[in-house]
Amino acid sequence: MIRAHRTSLDAETALKLLKRTDRLKKAGAGPESARRSWRGAHAEKEQLRSALRRMSAAIERCMYCGDSRGTDIDHFEPIKSAPLRTFDWMNHLLACSSCNSNSKREAYPVDDAGTPLLIDPTVEDPFEHLRLILSTGTYRWTTPKGQATIEVFQLNRADLRRGRELAFPRCQAMLRDYRRLRGAGSGPDATTMLNALHEQPFADVLHAMYRTMTAPGADIVLGGSEVLEALHLAATTQRL
Repeated sequence: MIRAHRTSLDAETALKLLKRTDRLKKAGAGPESARRSWRGAHAEKEQLRSALRRMSAAIERCMYCGDSRGTDIDHFEPIKSAPLRTFDWMNHLLACSSCNSNSKREAYPVDDAGTPLLIDPTVEDPFEHLRLILSTGTYRWTTPKGQATIEVFQLNRADLRRGRELAFPRCQAMLRDYRRLRGAGSGPDATTMLNALHEQPFADVLHAMYRTMTAPGADIVLGGSEVLEALHLAATTQRL
């Protein structure tokens, strides 16, 4: 999981969502009537999905697991517990069906003070709560919020751990190629490689590598000085 920066909606879509919310409030809508309204909001959902796709890492990837294609609009705070947030733009994230329908569903754990225990990647940096062990593709939690997020979204299920484990050497190889292309003066090819590096699935692996590159012993953890140098180059280069 990596940080996703929420953008503003276009005025037309924002107005449609506001009107939908006003109707729910005036009707004193509960979960069932809010769900019916959501199911019938075909145009609004398409506009929301388009906006969320532009925000997602890689190419339309799930904002939770970063692996599968983001096909669903997830209500971060579920309709069951917050029906009046059904059309709240700040409550929508892009998710795959596995994370949305199979893992999270209507889960929304809170602590004793009522503070949500799931990480919203559009509000906070997941790195503050999670650590990714690059060699194994395994997430470790550093806060109760990180622990709850791993459990609810099953971020350490076997297929995700294996995918991240394999993404690490792939990132290393692409970084070496990027460094070589930069050194050879092949600017366009280097830019293409850098774009491909950032847009592949499991973008959290690359972002964890960026986070690691200033730590003591980073060259050993990341796979050598060549990879570390390439990371520094990539971090200071504007992608197209």
